[in-house]
Amino acid sequence: MGKLSGANTIAAIIVVVNGLLAEAILYWRDSNFFKTKLLFIISPLIVLITSHIAGYYIYQIPVSKDNLQPLKVGIIQGNIPNEIKLFSEGWRKAIAGYTSGYQRLAKQNVDVVLTPETALPFYWSDILNGSSFYQAVIKNKVPAWVGANGRDGKSYTNSIFTLTGEGETYSRYDKYKLVPLGEYIPFESIVGKIIDRLSPLNAHLAAGKPNQVFDTPFGRAIIAICYESAFPHHFLRQAQAGGEFIITASNNAHYSKTMPAQHHAHDVMRAIENDRWAARATNTGYSAIVDPHGNTLWISQIDKYAIHANTIYRRQNKTLYVRWGDWLTPTLLLLSGLSVILGIKN
Repeated sequence: MGKLSGANTIAAIIVVVNGLLAEAILYWRDSNFFKTKLLFIISPLIVLITSHIAGYYIYQIPVSKDNLQPLKVGIIQGNIPNEIKLFSEGWRKAIAGYTSGYQRLAKQNVDVVLTPETALPFYWSDILNGSSFYQAVIKNKVPAWVGANGRDGKSYTNSIFTLTGEGETYSRYDKYKLVPLGEYIPFESIVGKIIDRLSPLNAHLAAGKPNQVFDTPFGRAIIAICYESAFPHHFLRQAQAGGEFIITASNNAHYSKTMPAQHHAHDVMRAIENDRWAARATNTGYSAIVDPHGNTLWISQIDKYAIHANTIYRRQNKTLYVRWGDWLTPTLLLLSGLSVILGIKN
């Protein structure tokens, strides 16, 4: 049902069913008319059953692979705890783990390798300056989407770079939706000078531009880094701009096992809404491959190093949601307003 008007379609159905159920209970206590009581009681059941039938019908439409270009994606889950990630032990483990994982995936004839958010916690220019990962790419000629830090003036960015098999930087995406208090301070423009006086850091994390597109040698992608998975419009805008598949990169090492499962559920919903295949790479789990119906075709174990190769497909078709966005919410607001106006007049 999310293909119709996004996640708010499901929210609207939940509200309608529970609202009708509440009205039925109230009416059952206050009315003496059995037939009317029965109508009120079965109305939420009718909505519930009808919505499930409609959703099941949409779900039964085959995920066609005909005339679509396959893309064999290799995923590396580095499993580097945050406690060591930004220290020499973590740096050595990152370089070793992602280099060896890349080499193993290249031997499986993948088209591209996807790494998590800040998989290599260095500035991009330093990675290109002869790192073992860069040398492995030059040798094996398989492109990679690499999580690293970019420069933005005196600040730095949380970015994903497309590195071609020839060692060239093809494209770059900078994380746009930063985590409040975790990645930026709200009202920093006001309190920034005070923070700078107290902070020993010379640079701050800068947000990317809101209108970025991410072109790759395999077509335009819909891309998100970690927290951005919770923002449907971020994916919708990129789908409307021609994104043909979804790639997400996350860390998730900060949290308990519950949060990575919720995060995975966000990306499942984004795949459904936009009718796109999705590849997820995380640091500690859950990495996954998701089809346009929301089926998880592969998911990693949590807190384990993992590599995996699977095929996703480029798609250009547009769901009702991609064409019109969240059209249901303003429609319901309009109908609610009209009902209030008519109620006042009567």
